[in-house]
Amino acid sequence: MHIHHCSYSSHTNGYHDTRINGFDNFLIRIQIEGKGKTTIHQETYELEQGDIIFVPANTYYQLTIEPQQLSGDYHLLVTGDWLDAWWRKLGKPHMASLSSTETIITLWRLLSTENLRPTYEQNHELNTHLFKSIMLMIEEELNARHSIQRPFIVTRMMRYIEEHALEPLTLEEVASEVELSVSRASHLFKDHTNKTMIQYAQHIKLEAAINQMKYTNMTLEQIAFICGFGNYPYFHRLFTREYHMPPSQYRKAY
Repeated sequence: MHIHHCSYSSHTNGYHDTRINGFDNFLIRIQIEGKGKTTIHQETYELEQGDIIFVPANTYYQLTIEPQQLSGDYHLLVTGDWLDAWWRKLGKPHMASLSSTETIITLWRLLSTENLRPTYEQNHELNTHLFKSIMLMIEEELNARHSIQRPFIVTRMMRYIEEHALEPLTLEEVASEVELSVSRASHLFKDHTNKTMIQYAQHIKLEAAINQMKYTNMTLEQIAFICGFGNYPYFHRLFTREYHMPPSQYRKAY
């Protein structure tokens, strides 16, 4: 597998690109801010944040960013049997929407930075593993959408909570992420997960706390703080209610 190009683009004054005969390599592009429109082969797609496109080599491709419209994206040009097999396994999609992109963008940024170095300075094995990690995270996201029957917007809220659960987090922030009112977001979330958003965030925090108890020597007070509980009494109360024993007893038992 060979990564020919990996970079970030930002457009504020419009942009248009038409490749009648396509690229020589497989193009993968993810919209990370703003909007755009693309045509791949004979299908046209409106692109928003979190949308990713897959354009095989030698395939008609057009990208249009309207004047005065902000647009930012990361893109890759790649060739290799591994990518071809990966794309076929997913059913050869040309466009997909991802509910969470933060980790994927972090990996993509690392790969882009590595790709800027002179070829002789690059760690090509690292590049390959970064690329495959990006693709496998995309695959996991797409598979989850097909195997779990819940609205895409609920998955987006779940991913946002998972990424920010250990930080101060409000219902307003989660609802704003998916452009819903707090009441509507809360209702949808509870209907499709059987948990409130607060309960789901608490579950993430408790799982993080268990890992800290098992694999670090931090005090329970320190664990309560870094896992976002604010203080130990609150952590103790939630933990005991969930696991039917206090954190100190759990730590000794496991």
